[in-house]
Amino acid sequence: MKKSVRILLAAVCVLMCLCLPFILCSASSLAEETGETETAAPKALPVDFSAGSAPDPDGWTENGYSDDTITVRAETREEDGVIWRIIYVDIAHPSQLRTATAGKLSSTKVARPSSMAESKNAIAAINGDYFSNDPNKTTFEYRQGQKIRQKTNKKKDLLIIDMDGNFHTFIKCGADGKAELEKYLDEGGTVMDAFTFGPVLVKGGMRMRMDTEYGYNPNGREPRAAIGQMGELSYVLVVAEGRSASSDGVTHQELADFMFGLGCIEAFNLDGGNSATLIFHGDFYMNRTPSSERSQSDIIYFASAREAE
Repeated sequence: MKKSVRILLAAVCVLMCLCLPFILCSASSLAEETGETETAAPKALPVDFSAGSAPDPDGWTENGYSDDTITVRAETREEDGVIWRIIYVDIAHPSQLRTATAGKLSSTKVARPSSMAESKNAIAAINGDYFSNDPNKTTFEYRQGQKIRQKTNKKKDLLIIDMDGNFHTFIKCGADGKAELEKYLDEGGTVMDAFTFGPVLVKGGMRMRMDTEYGYNPNGREPRAAIGQMGELSYVLVVAEGRSASSDGVTHQELADFMFGLGCIEAFNLDGGNSATLIFHGDFYMNRTPSSERSQSDIIYFASAREAE
């Protein structure tokens, strides 16, 4: 290579080194101007029984709450003699869907759902399946990734919430349901929370036809509580009020029809009757006064994951 060419290449290299900081700075400025900045990953809450982040006092509205990690909207409907309490929730990270228990997992201790919700900084909460009501019953129960019991029940349906916040439902874990559950676990399916109650109301986007002999007075009009998944990290909590002059309550099939109509891809019936309790911003959405709130073993709740100020 000629000496003149080598000198020219060296000069070009020096010039590029001198210009590089300006090129990078310009690219960064352009990204900021066009909104193409890198988005920080959402904060994950600990996988334990600790409380969620404290809500932003300015995040509350009359019918909702919002911050960078969670959006909640509450709605009341009156249809055909039934009062429906509905809470829609969208979260940034699956760890914001959490469970709380009144005591140790092995205990039969109970507490008011409102007290549990307040202690965990819950934005919205609903009763669970009252797993301690009969400690010896055959159930498949997990809370916050910890096993309580792992027995399949051929007469009862099962809801599993995995580590990604997705719902998996299993119909009567006897023959087909048990095989489906075993396949899910054998293929590495994760379990954050599991509830044995039911029935499954919506499965795989399909409205279920209710078993008229399923437990818990399936054909009677009762207060009912249900949880559904609408999409990725998108959920709905529902209570149908009943046993009052203002609201008749619903059957299992009516609850399934309602959850399907909301757009659930998976939905599950939780403990109902006097247990049916929905809480938002410390207010009660249930079929009775706060003074008669029934103490229970567990709740499902949603929390903020915002950074502390």
